[in-house]
Amino acid sequence: MERIAPIFAVRNLAAAMEFYQRLGFAVRAYHGGGYGFASWHGVEIHLGVVPDEDRRNGAAYLFVDDADAVAAEWSSAGVTLHPPQDTEWGQHEGAMADPDGNVIRFGSPIG
Repeated sequence: MERIAPIFAVRNLAAAMEFYQRLGFAVRAYHGGGYGFASWHGVEIHLGVVPDEDRRNGAAYLFVDDADAVAAEWSSAGVTLHPPQDTEWGQHEGAMADPDGNVIRFGSPIG
């Protein structure tokens, strides 16, 4: 395997892409409609429109070099998040949820 990309179910593709673009992701819509891509530092998340009755929240974990820097960048973009905290498993972790309830946890090694 070379890579993996989580697929997040969204209600409104344009709104989801605008949200991820505010976080610093490069976004593009699939020309066939109803699907898009968000890329950031080699990470890719797929965004697919799903009716509310079929939608399930997704989650992804991003391994980053500096969780505090990511939290500061995303907070300055107006995103509400849980600031990074040290964990007993050696990660300094934070989390945020997108407008559709999909969660991104992000962390860097302590020290």
